[in-house]
Amino acid sequence: MEPRKRLHHEAPYWVSSEADYFVTICAEPRRENHFCHPDIGRAVLDAAKLYNEKQVWWCHLIMLMPDHIHMLVCFPPDKVMSQVVGLWKRALARQHKICWQRNYFDHRVRNEDNEFYKSEYILHNPVRAGLVERWENWPYYWMPDAG
Repeated sequence: MEPRKRLHHEAPYWVSSEADYFVTICAEPRRENHFCHPDIGRAVLDAAKLYNEKQVWWCHLIMLMPDHIHMLVCFPPDKVMSQVVGLWKRALARQHKICWQRNYFDHRVRNEDNEFYKSEYILHNPVRAGLVERWENWPYYWMPDAG
């Protein structure tokens, strides 16, 4: 088997420092419920809120699914996305025994239409997975404007 390709998350120099990213982070092993338990779910969401408060990132939306997390997030110009996400994952792994897949997926959101589409995709993920009938009934998400 070939070694897994290493992903680089650094944006090209011409990408605005205010760029938003759609990020997916997976737990290991897949197809098990790692995040959707009251204690763990609250801890993960609180950690995302704390990073917002400390301006380590600006998370617009985070949705926990049983084996993965989706986020819409941007980073201050003095922060490196891969370092911020890595530190966040390490802290949660150490404090809550979460086992993460190596790396994560990111996609730069290029315009408002794309941001709307990604937000809708994230919000409706628990509905598509058959976990709830309406995304608003899913307890494992956070948006700063929603409290």
